Amino acid sequence: EIIELRLQDTNGIENFVKNFAKSYYTWNNSKEAIEARTQAINGYLTKELQDLNIDTIRTDIPTSSTVTDVIVWSIEQSGTDTFSATYEVDQQIKEGEQTSNVKATYTVKVHVDADGDMVIVQNPTLAPAIEKSDYEPKTPEADASVDADTVNDATAFLETFFKLYPTATEKELAYYVFGNVIEPIGRDYLYSELVNPIFTKDGDNVKVKVAVKFLDNQTKATQVSQYELVLHKDSNWKIVG
Repeated sequence: EIIELRLQDTNGIENFVKNFAKSYYTWNNSKEAIEARTQAINGYLTKELQDLNIDTIRTDIPTSSTVTDVIVWSIEQSGTDTFSATYEVDQQIKEGEQTSNVKATYTVKVHVDADGDMVIVQNPTLAPAIEKSDYEPKTPEADASVDADTVNDATAFLETFFKLYPTATEKELAYYVFGNVIEPIGRDYLYSELVNPIFTKDGDNVKVKVAVKFLDNQTKATQVSQYELVLHKDSNWKIVG
């Protein structure tokens, strides 16, 4: 049997877990604050987990904690009504006059009733941190079968196109683009330059992989967009894919 994960379920679970984490990882050592934290987290936990978490934060704890961010990395279905959520918490820990930032990743399990009510059924459990992958895409190499004249011609076409593109209307794009391969964006960008265009032969067409630098006139930041395009030339060049 295939169990379908409904989109609205994952959104609800994400918000539920985020709100729980903000309460669970926030504390100071006053009796009132600890009681308020206990009351808050009990609104998310089963009775078993409520009992398990008694005295996890006590009045003799030397630290206080503020949550600065919660990122939910994944939500996976692990049964007909149970979901496993992996999340990262960023905390600012204060001890005396010293303040430090702490980051850790945890997993909880959430039971979801048919009517959408939720409860956490597994306590926050340490999980491996989500780290940057070592993956690097293979860099395409220029195809020697694309002659220098074609490269120069196509490069000039791309420069002309990208100068126009940010503010171009659909009618204006039609001179450069086949169909709706590229849609209008209507942004106040100023074309700056093409970065390392790589051309390869593809039958009667030429493929190009290129980064394009624009200046965003609103933010004044440089915006770099990447494109993989298919160009074709009859009487004039056109972007066909």
